[in-house]
Amino acid sequence: MLLSNFKRLREGVLHVLFPRTCYSCQRDLPFGSAGPFCAACAAAVQQVGARYCLSCGKPLPDGGAHCYHCRGSKARGRKCTLIRSALVFGPQVRAVVHAFKYADQTYLADFLAEYMAQSWALYPELAQAQLLLPVPLHPRKQKARGYNQSELLARQLGEKCHLPVDSRSLVRVRNTPSQTGFGREGRLKNMSGAFACICPAAIRGKTVLLIDDVATTGATLEGCAEALKAAGAKKVMAYTLAREI
Repeated sequence: MLLSNFKRLREGVLHVLFPRTCYSCQRDLPFGSAGPFCAACAAAVQQVGARYCLSCGKPLPDGGAHCYHCRGSKARGRKCTLIRSALVFGPQVRAVVHAFKYADQTYLADFLAEYMAQSWALYPELAQAQLLLPVPLHPRKQKARGYNQSELLARQLGEKCHLPVDSRSLVRVRNTPSQTGFGREGRLKNMSGAFACICPAAIRGKTVLLIDDVATTGATLEGCAEALKAAGAKKVMAYTLAREI
């Protein structure tokens, strides 16, 4: 009891001296808050909801089965069968993802993976997955950052959903320029041939689920799926924390 009281007193003093703030609005968080958001920002976080493209997972506020880029024959030939996401990439999610990726806030992996775990049941097709594969960073970029945020998400999600994680078989062989500034076709071209599967035996004949933080056009996921299908994967799907509209 004495140790518990001392610990709480220490936490209270630290809270007064170094108060935690909301990652989105920067307001001070109440003492004892576990998450990265204040109540208002947490309430503003949006799930993708029931209306989304059945192929790429893009939210469709007006309904419909497919977005413009996936209608008719446009999605024919894609290696990544489907993409699903837990959240809409709104301002609150953008702020916390930025801190997670670029500010060494790796402790956020468990919190963000919990969003993904909570939305998992909304997508029964994900139950086909036999193996989780995080989208890899190029070795040079991972060395500079110190970690791969997608791998951290995959490991936390794997524990929550009781699925194995393979972070070795898929590698990035080209240090591609940033996707920012490229259009849709440019992004797809930029990612084509950027990945390789170095352990085909680990994925051959399996349905694998790629894990990443944010899906924009799906070009990175398609590049990964291209390498995995060439190595013998039975089916490649993807699940991301967030999806841009």
